[in-house]
Amino acid sequence: MATKTKPPVVQPGAGNNIVINPNQRLNPVLEHIRHVGKEFGDIVPDYHVGRTTCILFLSLKYHRLHPEYIHTRIAKLGGSYNLRILLIMCDVTEHQELIRELTKVCLINSLTIIVAWSNEEAGQYIATFKQFEHKPPDLIKERVDKDFDSLFRNALTSINKVNRTDVVTLRTSLGTFADVAKASSDRLQNLPGFGQVKVKRIKEAFEKPFHTKTANTTHSLITPRRTRSRSRDTGLDSSISSPLVISDGPDSTMEAERERSRPVSPVWDIELDLND
Repeated sequence: MATKTKPPVVQPGAGNNIVINPNQRLNPVLEHIRHVGKEFGDIVPDYHVGRTTCILFLSLKYHRLHPEYIHTRIAKLGGSYNLRILLIMCDVTEHQELIRELTKVCLINSLTIIVAWSNEEAGQYIATFKQFEHKPPDLIKERVDKDFDSLFRNALTSINKVNRTDVVTLRTSLGTFADVAKASSDRLQNLPGFGQVKVKRIKEAFEKPFHTKTANTTHSLITPRRTRSRSRDTGLDSSISSPLVISDGPDSTMEAERERSRPVSPVWDIELDLND
C-alpha cells in the first residue's frame, strides 16, 4: 500500500501556498482547504495565510479540557501580524459561555474571532483568506450605478416592504420620483401588489418629519429672559439683556435670581481719572 506523501517543511515565504504549523497535521480541516497550495513550515501560528495575516485554530472541546492552551499560544504570537484571527470550531453543545469568554480574550489581545460550525466551513475560511490576499478592497465594495433608474430603485427599495418589482410598478404607473411622493394612498393601493401596510410605509417615508419630540423638548428648555436693572442709586433706567438661562432645576432658578438682583456697575468717569 502506497503511503501518502506529506508536504515538505519549509520556511514561510511570499508564495501562493498556505503555510501550516506541523502540529496541525492530524487536523481534519486540512482536507477541506481547497483551491490553494499547502505546505508545512516552522511558524508560530497554526496557519500563515498572508504576509501580515495568521490564524490560530481552537476547538471548543479541547478548550474546555485545556483552558490555558489558547493563552499560551497568544503569548507566543506576541505582536506579530497585522491581522490575527482566532478560528473557533464549535463542536460542543453548550458553547455560549465559552464563546463569550474567548471573545473577551480576543478583544484584549487584538484578535479577530471567527466561529465555524463544521470542518468544511473552517477550511473554506482559511482558503478564502489566502485567495483574497492580493485582492483590492473594491472587489467586495457595493457597486452603485449613477443612472436615474438605479438611483430610483435604490432610493425606493430602502423603504421597508418595497422590493424591485414594486419599484418597476411605481415607475411605469406613476413616472417620476415626485409623482410617487405626491401620490395619494388610494391611488397607491390600486396598484398591483400594494396593500395597506406597504402603502403606509411609503407615505411615512415621504411625509413623516425627521425631527423628534426630544429635540423640541431640549430646545424649549432654553428661553431668553430680559431683566430690568435696578439703578436707583445712579439714576439710570436701562433695559439690559441677560444671557440665556437654562431652567433645569432649583439651582438654575437661584442663579437667575442672583443675576437679576446684582447692582449695576457705576459709570466710569474717564475724564476725572485722566485729570487725577
